[in-house]
Amino acid sequence: MTYISLPDKQQHKLSFYLAMEEYVARFIDVEDAFFTWRVVPTVIFGRNQLIENEVNLEYCRQHGIETYRRKSGGGCVYADEGNIMMSFITKDEDVNLTFNRYVNLVLLALLKMGIEAKATGRNDILIDGRKVSGNAFYHLAGHSIVHGTLLYDTQMEHMVGSITPSSEKLASKAVESVRQRVALLKDYTHPTVEEVQTALKNNLCREERILTAAEMACIEEMEQEYLMPDFIFGHNPRYTVVHSGRIDGVGEISVSLEMKNGIIKKVQLSGDFFATGDIGQHIISPLMGLPLERQRLEQALPEDLGHTIRHLNRQDFINLLIN
Repeated sequence: MTYISLPDKQQHKLSFYLAMEEYVARFIDVEDAFFTWRVVPTVIFGRNQLIENEVNLEYCRQHGIETYRRKSGGGCVYADEGNIMMSFITKDEDVNLTFNRYVNLVLLALLKMGIEAKATGRNDILIDGRKVSGNAFYHLAGHSIVHGTLLYDTQMEHMVGSITPSSEKLASKAVESVRQRVALLKDYTHPTVEEVQTALKNNLCREERILTAAEMACIEEMEQEYLMPDFIFGHNPRYTVVHSGRIDGVGEISVSLEMKNGIIKKVQLSGDFFATGDIGQHIISPLMGLPLERQRLEQALPEDLGHTIRHLNRQDFINLLIN
């Protein structure tokens, strides 16, 4: 197997590595290729997933976590510099054979590091019954690509907060739950994360292919597709979310939001509150066409909503919309 290396040794955005997989499959003539990579805090969601259902976009914005869509199916994944990301590209087009071969290669590499791991389920690798690796698969013409995570260490709070509701109490419980279900390689081996990456390369690959400057430029050009809003949001249909709650002094409020690509298309308010002004003009109209982002909502909504709904505070209403 051939290890694909970068000439600059720099860390790139996740979108670059997705494009790199594609470039290797399309233009580099080797039977099997493999490379590993690490990224800044990032959420990757599957080709067929609805981003707003899987990703806590407000949490990601607040904590500087990047978000990308990949071309493979499967679920939403959080990655950071404590995760080793792996890419396997092969000319074999048989899904089951390719996937099984990749998983067995990873298991063999872990075994050579003295780590007893097992494959289970449709795409997971476990240590002591806990998940240490999840993987996904997709086809290109004449090639198959398998990519996945290998947890060395990670920021559990970000893992939970970026893909689950941001309630502090729920997040705290979720972190503890994730810690019980996830295995970290640092607890089973002494090498650093960089040394584990090197061990994967040495255990799985017999030769190395360093990309040229011209090839890097081509990959960067291919990367632009992964950065296009049409790719990130284009698979999303319109959908409706309903946020309900009781606000002290106001009463029960239920807000139904029809969304498309993260943008508010329609708003309906209901509840036992007292309307004292024109809700359509002062609340619904300012929300139309906005993303659910706190700063944008604060800029658009009137400062004193109490003139429209009795005792309603703008921040309380925005908290209801976002959470």
